[in-house]
Amino acid sequence: MEKVRLSDLESRMGPADVKRPLSPALGAEHVSLNYYELAPGETFGLGYHRHSDQEELFYVQSGTATFETEDGDVTVAAGEAVRFAPGEWQLGRNAGEERVVALALGAPQTTGDTEMHRDCPECEERTRHSIELAGDRDALLTVCTTCGTETGRYT
Repeated sequence: MEKVRLSDLESRMGPADVKRPLSPALGAEHVSLNYYELAPGETFGLGYHRHSDQEELFYVQSGTATFETEDGDVTVAAGEAVRFAPGEWQLGRNAGEERVVALALGAPQTTGDTEMHRDCPECEERTRHSIELAGDRDALLTVCTTCGTETGRYT
């Protein structure tokens, strides 16, 4: 058995105010578990994305998360959960004024190929993007694979 206290875990770089990965601390080998806190306007992911091999579940503990999907926006309130099958497009965000606290669960732990799209000001449309580590390793970068424009920097 493994036990961990959230406050003992460091937050990871990304678009969320707080992202604490629980899986490594718990020694989980087959499932990914992350704790999130989103301030208004923040997102769970770096862009609209899908995982080829991983299903993802989000449980909202407080606040309301809004997920962009192929079928339109889906609102998930406190006490509710949502599941995305492998290959389903999604991006969750805090579109409200109240902080969102949520858990994200992914299985298997590895995502397989992840395809991500973001708005590119240079291309003037939503394009495929990659994630890179900044040269000084202090930020995650989102980069348009069409034109090479950096569209996001997350510390």
